[in-house]
Amino acid sequence: MEASLTARDRVGIQDFVLLDTYTSETAFLDNLRKRFHENLIYTYIGTLLVSVNPYKELDIYSKKQMDTYMGVNFFELPPHIYALADNAFRTMMSEFNNHFILISGESGAGKTEASKKILQFYAVSCPSTKVLNNVRDRLLLSNPVLEAFGNAKTLKNDNSSRFGKYMDIQFDHQGGAVGGHILSYLLEKSRVVHQNHGERNFHIFYQLVEGGEEDLLRWLGLERNCNSINDKSDWKTVRKALSVIDLSESDIENLFGIIASVLHMGNIKFEADARGYATLNNNQEMQWVSKLLGIPNQVLQQGLTHRKIEAKSEEVFSPFSVDHAVYARDALAKAIYGRTFSWLVNKINESLANMDSSRKTVIGLLDIYGFEVFSVNSFEQFCINYCNEKLQQLFIELTLKSEQEEYEMEGIEWEPVPYFNNKIICDLVEEKFRGIISLLDEECLRPGEATDLTFLEKMEDKIGGHPHFVTHKLADQKTRKTLKRGDFRLLHYAGEVTYCVVGFLDKNNDLLYRNGKEVMRQSKNGIIKHCFPSTEPDSKRRPETVVTQFKNSLVGLTEILMMKEPWYVRCIKPNEAKQPGHFDDVLVRHQVKYLGLMEHLRVRRAGFAYRRKYEIFLQRYKPLCPDTWPNWKGTATEGVRCLIKHLGYKSDEYKMGRTKIFIRHPRTLFATEDAFQVCKHKLATRIQAKYKGYKVKGGYLKQREAATKIETCWRGMMARRERQRRAWAVKVIKKFIKGFMNRHQPACTDNSEYLAYVRHSYLTRLKENLPKTVLEKDSWLNSPPILQEVSQVLKKIYIRHMVRKYVRGITPQRKAQVQSVVRDYFISILRLTLFFQGVSVSNLSDNFLILHVTCDDSKQKGDLVLQCDFLFEALTKLNVIANKQNCIHVVQGSVRFDIQPGREGFVDFKSGQESMVYRAKNGHLMVVSL
Repeated sequence: MEASLTARDRVGIQDFVLLDTYTSETAFLDNLRKRFHENLIYTYIGTLLVSVNPYKELDIYSKKQMDTYMGVNFFELPPHIYALADNAFRTMMSEFNNHFILISGESGAGKTEASKKILQFYAVSCPSTKVLNNVRDRLLLSNPVLEAFGNAKTLKNDNSSRFGKYMDIQFDHQGGAVGGHILSYLLEKSRVVHQNHGERNFHIFYQLVEGGEEDLLRWLGLERNCNSINDKSDWKTVRKALSVIDLSESDIENLFGIIASVLHMGNIKFEADARGYATLNNNQEMQWVSKLLGIPNQVLQQGLTHRKIEAKSEEVFSPFSVDHAVYARDALAKAIYGRTFSWLVNKINESLANMDSSRKTVIGLLDIYGFEVFSVNSFEQFCINYCNEKLQQLFIELTLKSEQEEYEMEGIEWEPVPYFNNKIICDLVEEKFRGIISLLDEECLRPGEATDLTFLEKMEDKIGGHPHFVTHKLADQKTRKTLKRGDFRLLHYAGEVTYCVVGFLDKNNDLLYRNGKEVMRQSKNGIIKHCFPSTEPDSKRRPETVVTQFKNSLVGLTEILMMKEPWYVRCIKPNEAKQPGHFDDVLVRHQVKYLGLMEHLRVRRAGFAYRRKYEIFLQRYKPLCPDTWPNWKGTATEGVRCLIKHLGYKSDEYKMGRTKIFIRHPRTLFATEDAFQVCKHKLATRIQAKYKGYKVKGGYLKQREAATKIETCWRGMMARRERQRRAWAVKVIKKFIKGFMNRHQPACTDNSEYLAYVRHSYLTRLKENLPKTVLEKDSWLNSPPILQEVSQVLKKIYIRHMVRKYVRGITPQRKAQVQSVVRDYFISILRLTLFFQGVSVSNLSDNFLILHVTCDDSKQKGDLVLQCDFLFEALTKLNVIANKQNCIHVVQGSVRFDIQPGREGFVDFKSGQESMVYRAKNGHLMVVSL
């Protein structure tokens, strides 16, 4: 969190506790607005999470984000609902105690989505086995089922929860989700029979009609129509979820039959007969209800048009007027739907039940309606706002308690915190005999003609002097203009709310005539039989009123929550148009007020704004003090004491607890953080310079080491080569000396290489010193003894050619060319003596001969193709010089020869009328002779 303070001017502060002007509502809104416009929808007030609905998808709920927040200190990362969920889970696991997360806010603020995100986080972060996965799936899929049957489209929200829900998630000692339990509060049953203009009934009615299969709709007597809000796709989700939570096909069939029967029941119309009694004007809808609920048509019809009266030992059926029949029909429809909803919650609980009796820890999720203020507020808003008063009372008590406990645990003196105690409002509503609830019940139960106005008069009489209660009659002249005669106004902790008393008595009674229950008991529908059991006592006493039942359930809920450690999520709606990026200051200010956020902030800031464990504080800010940087040798407490002394903290700016430092003012923390940022840049520069030097030195050392290795390897390789070269030289010299000593001996192994060297050396020198003219024939190079005979033959051949060309009278230019040819010819003869293998001639008079030689060098020429006028003399001499038998081959037709090593050619011989030599079409050399 501290790292984010550097950008506080642009993105605000992550924790409202660090607001310097914490009592200013304007400063609070400014900070909330800054963060909202940067898509930072979460902000803390201590451990309370404020969430602003962005009305758009944000990429902050991925699996990667979940992994990031798992096991991380609460304030270490930016505020997020995953951080709150993770810290509640880890605290539960470490302390082995129970927790709850209270999610509140007005309709459309994102409460349901927040609850889903927490469930999804636990589904991913908890250990996984086949059994645990089964429980996880049921926990997740219980949501779409409860949303379908308990949520509806309102003017403010397309998916508004019309009931309160508390879900316990049970964890084993390893942190695996092993079970759960759900409690529901105050389902808005009146929505079944009446919806305001622009609103809808519960989602399940539209999902069934829009998404149900044709055969199912035909069996239910329903017709498909078109609606929005993804009814068709949601139907598929709900249909799958019902199977996952272990509802049998029979239960599902009965459930759909009940939903369809409620729809048909709404179409039942009554008209008055001649005596003014109610009769049915269309029996078709009644027949569908009778069929779907499995109740005889006549029995059902009598139950909706007559009231059973018991007089002593007699039972009399008194006919209804049209108004009474409509009331009985609506009461029955509400009772059927309300009891079916309770049955469904119980079935979900059965599927989530954990059979292991070992002790479990739980995290509760309370997703409940927020404070509601409409243009016309009725009985439902009264109950909802009473619930919020009770939760605010609990909220302040638990917050003060946790603050006081932390101070005492750290050994810091607790300073009393001034705050608005809303007990006075709670007492106004719930006090025995004098509270509004008692007065309402009394008016509902008293004999005589009780009306909504008589209830208003009774309140004016009993509580007329209360400072938080006012009516048109009791108000001063100015206030009276804002109140109608049937209104009363309560001054709640969140502000004034005006209620219209019309409908209070009817909605509080919510009576179902006794014979209506008896009719339902004759049903063959399994769920209806369960919801209206024959064992239900038929007490003649009136049942508890709706508001009393709600009050008692709130008392039970409060007891549950008081035994758990609290965490809070406060959801805010930024605008009424559900428009992304639009922040309505007036609307948000109103919600900040009735959510009690300023009150909570004042409680958290009454003492010290900032507190951190010594280890965390020292680890971050130790660079600011030379004595603590870079490593502090003592305890963390001593290190922090040394650090704040160096920073010059005044005694009234901080307190040292047992494990934490408490800083009173945010400006002290901001100054420390700003100094740290300056120091951090200086340290970064020094570290960067050191690092660069380290990298350069490391690179140099690596290069030097590499150069040394290369040099060593190179020297070793050169030494090995020198040793090999010297060994070879010694061997060659030895052979040369040995050959020289045996040079006059016949050719053998000892002198063969030496003789070859002498022969090669002489022929090479002869090649360079051939006579240029016939007159220089006495300048012939002297030969070694072993080559004297070869030298004489070569001399005679060379001179004969030179003489022949000379005799023919060649020109000087031609003479030079001939000499060159002769030299090449002679050089070829020299090669012949070295590499001669054999000679091939044809059986014709063409004077051609092919000398076959051995040559391994691909750069040298191969066999020689020559034409010689003295063919027989040359062949004879070659045979003598080569000293080889059978070296002359006389062929007929064609001779193969090597042009170069690996490249062959052919000479074809034939007789003709004219001598010629040319290249044939097949690439062969063609020689034609006479």
